[in-house]
Amino acid sequence: GLEVVYMTEPIDEYVVQQLKEFDGKNLVSVTKEGLELPEDEEEKKKREADKEKFEPLCKVMKDILDKKVEKVVVSSRLVSSPCCIVTSQYGWTANMERIMKAQALRDTSTMGYMAAKKHLEINPDHSIVENLRSRAEADKNDKSVKDLVLLLFETALLSSGFSLEDPAVHAKRIHRMIKLGLGIDEEDDSADVDAAGDDSEMPPLEGDAEDASRMEEVD
Repeated sequence: GLEVVYMTEPIDEYVVQQLKEFDGKNLVSVTKEGLELPEDEEEKKKREADKEKFEPLCKVMKDILDKKVEKVVVSSRLVSSPCCIVTSQYGWTANMERIMKAQALRDTSTMGYMAAKKHLEINPDHSIVENLRSRAEADKNDKSVKDLVLLLFETALLSSGFSLEDPAVHAKRIHRMIKLGLGIDEEDDSADVDAAGDDSEMPPLEGDAEDASRMEEVD
């Protein structure tokens, strides 16, 4: 079996950097790459088959996310989530990144380097990922594929404990998905806004000119 130690205190992040093993057992972070779980021959074959099957999708996702992640790979640790963010062996964990961002005198150059080491792992057994693979195979330049990949990445950041650089952009993507779910067309929505009127095209109120001339007299 596996023994799991929950490290939730800020000091734990500094301790595990120096404490690599305890009582003859190696300490392995589940939020970092390289997590090896016990598996039988059948599971190994399935993992290799999934890796080959989802390789084109991983490449498409990496091209879309570009420098936001170091790489996109098929995961063996996920069960119910479509994807998650893990960090490289020498990168900061989500908790450590939060601690460093809270420092008033933090080193911004180190922040940029260490915070960039994120890997996106996708769950090959999840229906969202399978559907995304089908769409990407049909047309990798499909705008909905790009939107979904970015939305999945940002949601994975939040669920993995990271913070978003621009929450407003994430909110807009969520709103767009809600509109699609409700069957609201973007063009119809913008037409409603136009019908409601724009403040810049509103006629001047009666007495505006008179009030302006009075103000000039006071000056």
